[in-house]
Amino acid sequence: MVDPQATDHRRPRDDARRLRSAPRPEPRSPHRPARLPLPLAVAAVLVAALLGSGCGASHHEDADAAPANPYASGRPGRVEEPARPAGGGADGPQLPLGGRTLLPAYRIVAHYGSAGGGALGVLGEGTPDQAARRVLAAAAPFAAGGRPVQPAMELITTVASASPGPDGLYSSTLPDSAVQAYLDTARAHRMLLILDLQPGRGRFLDQARRYERFLREPDVGLALDPEWKMGPTQIPGKQIGSSDAAGLNEVSAWLTGIVRARHLPQKLFVIHQFTQSMLPDRPAIAAHPELATVFHIDGFGVRHDKLAKYALLAARPPFFTGFKLFLDEDTNMFSPAETLALTPPPDLITYQ
Repeated sequence: MVDPQATDHRRPRDDARRLRSAPRPEPRSPHRPARLPLPLAVAAVLVAALLGSGCGASHHEDADAAPANPYASGRPGRVEEPARPAGGGADGPQLPLGGRTLLPAYRIVAHYGSAGGGALGVLGEGTPDQAARRVLAAAAPFAAGGRPVQPAMELITTVASASPGPDGLYSSTLPDSAVQAYLDTARAHRMLLILDLQPGRGRFLDQARRYERFLREPDVGLALDPEWKMGPTQIPGKQIGSSDAAGLNEVSAWLTGIVRARHLPQKLFVIHQFTQSMLPDRPAIAAHPELATVFHIDGFGVRHDKLAKYALLAARPPFFTGFKLFLDEDTNMFSPAETLALTPPPDLITYQ
């Protein structure tokens, strides 16, 4: 069995302009200590500065300049309540492509990142509409898997930071106006929007409540990233975080209450993981039929390490399994056909 602590290492995409055809990093030896990720907020600010100076243009030929760094103020934008998605019926609000059961009815394919540049993932490259069109292109090959494919955008809405910030929680928030821009685009293309939380020293539940107005919508899911859930003396980027089941269960119970109260379709609830220590009491994590709960396996690197990690962490019913593909960091990245051949085939595939 592969030692999860020795083989799983992640870092943000540290050069938003790196070409997809560039050589991939040499695989890290399992006997060498991991270099922990650079603080994500620092990466976002650096990319925003490059974009502002004209040095950080996207490598996509048709890409417009990306928006300015949305984390600069940390204050919510003033926008109206999200517009209701089109569609609905006697049974209540519908999913973007119809129906009220998300998993296992669909297979979800997403791009991951945040607004303001590509340092945190491919989703942030270019405008939201350009990002959506890339998601559609990435999702198309997965239709061969025999299930309808639901495209999605996973938007980092709170990003862990090396600086404590005014509240001392080491996490910055994305303004509502930026979230709204991605939600509007997702709806224009019949996609899901997934809000990803990196809480630093804060609580997942507090951050989820910050975006409740979006999570009340039938086409908005939630993702929690324990890698960036820090203890009271930890700093993001210096340690790998973790979350106990109690902290996750209070979020899932709260989210389930929203689904029931508003008679929403099944809502996506993602828990990221790439080491066992990130979820030390995972068997105690609760399942709710109102939520499609996915354990998303995030490690990057060489194929045999990713396969070993997938075998170790893949979910069992009533939970579902996700798999992340790193466009720059994976060595010999799995193709869609190879990804669908995994056992079990993943229910959620995310590109970063």
